[in-house]
Amino acid sequence: MLLGLGHKVVHANPAFVAEFGIIPIGVPAAEALLDLPPLVLEVADRVLASGRPLATWVTVRGVRRRLTVAPRTDVETGEVYGVAIRLAGE
Repeated sequence: MLLGLGHKVVHANPAFVAEFGIIPIGVPAAEALLDLPPLVLEVADRVLASGRPLATWVTVRGVRRRLTVAPRTDVETGEVYGVAIRLAGE
């Protein structure tokens, strides 16, 4: 999960850690996830701005993957504060 416009890593599930290693919490994704194509953060920016989930295909380390980015919304204010990203195999 990424927080805010800086896309700071705030949560990593076991699958994330297995793929990318242990990433310190609070580090911007652009600095920590160098194997991700720039399109991933571009899609995250669009989801933050629109509040609507998006999906596309990306290539990570030579493997085509399905990227899904979903907004995380504050239940009281409705404000989008971050995004959850998912990379799935073809």
